Amino acid sequence: MTKIAINGFGRIGRPSLKIAFEKESLSVVAINDLTDIETVAHLLKYDSSYGIYQRDVNVDKENSELIIDGTRIKYFSEKDPANLPWGELGVDVVLECTGAFLERKKS
Repeated sequence: MTKIAINGFGRIGRPSLKIAFEKESLSVVAINDLTDIETVAHLLKYDSSYGIYQRDVNVDKENSELIIDGTRIKYFSEKDPANLPWGELGVDVVLECTGAFLERKKS
């Protein structure tokens, strides 16, 4: 199974999670976004363009985890991606969804 992290959980990051969540070969293990976890959970569940997400979406604020249908996903609010523990989490692929790294030398 390929472990995925999502950096940036806005208009691109949220649909990316929904698509990855439907693939048995993919596992989203972490999300990084500067927005607080409760707001992120609400925006995932109630999307003005895509409608209501049909999965259960909950938050474990104490452990900083987003929970989707019982699957726990670590949540970070780190501005500098170099400080994220992708290696410790065994992440294979990071989806860069912030739009901040549009030039090769910045990424």
